This record gives sequence, structure tokens and C-alpha cells, in this order.
Amino acid sequence: MKAVEITSYGAPEVLRLGARPAPVEGAGEVLIRVNASGVNRPDVLQRMGHYPVPPGASDIPGLEVAGVIVSGDAGAMAAAGLKVGDRVCALVAGGGYAELCVAPVAQCLPVPAGLSDIEAASLPETFFTVWSNVFERAHLQPGETLLIQGGSSGIGVTAIQIAKALGATVLVTAGSDDKCAACVALGADHAINYKTSDFAEEVKKLTNGKGVNVILDMVAGSYVAREVDCMAEDGRLVIIALQGGTKAEFNAGLVLRKRLTITGSTLRPRPVEFKAAIAKALKEKVWPLIASGAVKPVIHSTFAAADAAKAHALMESNQHVGKIVLTW
Repeated sequence: MKAVEITSYGAPEVLRLGARPAPVEGAGEVLIRVNASGVNRPDVLQRMGHYPVPPGASDIPGLEVAGVIVSGDAGAMAAAGLKVGDRVCALVAGGGYAELCVAPVAQCLPVPAGLSDIEAASLPETFFTVWSNVFERAHLQPGETLLIQGGSSGIGVTAIQIAKALGATVLVTAGSDDKCAACVALGADHAINYKTSDFAEEVKKLTNGKGVNVILDMVAGSYVAREVDCMAEDGRLVIIALQGGTKAEFNAGLVLRKRLTITGSTLRPRPVEFKAAIAKALKEKVWPLIASGAVKPVIHSTFAAADAAKAHALMESNQHVGKIVLTW
């Protein structure tokens, strides 16, 4: 099969289309003929040598795919209501940038009616991440206010739509007025240009001094101090990426007085059982929102798999709004 390989750690140009033996599915797994592969920030980090592959996972990058099941564990498929020939999208621990990819049956979801494979490939990584962190870890409730750092990212556009559909008020930050406008068009109640405004001060104004209940943070670093400052009592801060660095200095007194929770997670190394529970929740609670049109995939650009380097260069430029997808 053809696969995009990381020939050495470095710039996007280290990505090359090569040939690999086709993977073989094991117990509880299916083999998917991939039609589209989602591109995510962890793929960039892996290419740069900053995101080690979990034990047992493929060294081929790519964490989400969409395509057709060509073979698999018959019993596991039957139990999940799937069969050979079904169109699915799947979250994987690696190996997504390839024509064939093995995925645990429990991490496969049916392609929502009316969606293309390109749209379906944009769903798993961001939807699993948002659901796990915003709704399970931070327990966002209807009527609460969510602040999303990086509202125009793949994670951001997903979080905006799901949170709004489930009854939250949504504030976002983005790096340009155009990106802010795009976030509002997707349903955000307010968008703050972090390059021209202090987001913490803006949040206080927008919430009449009360602050936000939940923050989804992909920056960390120096952002944490300002986030602690603009959180409501009993607020929850969830850190899912470290684009601003691993170290933060903040007022711990505010954490005590406001009874704040600061938490975080990574999804890739978690066991299949954990991801299976997220997949079940998504199918029950979010897939109907996609079917109704309340939540939609947001695709910024597609690239042929041979142009994976161009896709990574675009992601690193931060000029995109929504998802970047490779096609086979």
C-alpha cells in the first residue's frame, strides 16, 4: 500500500509518499480502505520528533480516517452493528496516512448520512477530544459559558458547534478579525482577537465580571495566569495542548478562593476501552446533531496524500479555519 512516511524528523518536506506492507487486523479490529485522512496538530508534532508513538502503534502518522471496511473480526463487527462494506470513520493511534489502516472496531463510527468521506475523516480526532475534555472532564452544562482558545482550529470549530447545540454560551479567541467572524458565523456568541485585545479583560466585560465556567485551552504557558483570573467560581480549566509552553506561573490564591479545577489530558495513549466509551457517547448524543444539521464538518482545505507536506505547512501557518484533510 501507499503511505506517507516521516523520513526524518524536521520540516514538512520530510514527509514522503512511500510503500509499506499492508497491515493485518487482529482480534477486535477491522481493516479500512482509506479514502480520506484527517490532519491534526499531533501529526505535526510527531513529524518534528516531539510526540513519541505509543507502544504498539504504527509509526505512520495520522489519527483519523474515513473509508470502507474491507475485512475484520466478524464477531466484534456484528456486536457493533457493522459489516464488511460499511462506510466508517475511525480514531486510530497511528497509521492514518495510508491507503489501508487497522482500527479497533470500538473506535469506528458510521459515516453520518449525507457526509462525504472527506467530511467524515474530519470528525474523529476533534470530536473525541472535545467530548472527552469539555463534556466529560470539565462537565460543561447547559446555561454555562465556555471559552475556547483557538476557536478557528479544528478543535475550536467542533467545540463551538457542539457546545452551542447543547445549550452553552460560547466565547472564543482567534488571531484575526476574519477568523473571529468565521467563529461567530459558526455559532460563537462572542469572538475576541487575542492579538489586539486582552482576552481576560474582554471575558470579564462579556460576563459582567462573573467569568467563564469552562475553558478549553490549547496554549497553556503564559495563558494560564490570565485564565485563572477570568474564570467563574467553581470554574474548570482543561489544557489539551502546549503551544505556549509547558511552564506557567499563576495566582494560586485565586484557585483557592474561586475553587477552581485545573486539569488536562492526552487522548492518543489512552486504552481502547476508554476511547470506546467516548465513541458510544458520540454516537448517542452528537451523531444525531450531525444528522439534523445542527453540527457540521468544517473543511478548510484538502490535499492529495502525495502533498502531505503542503498540508502540514498550511497547518503550521495557522491560516486555516477548520480541518485539513488528505485524500487517496
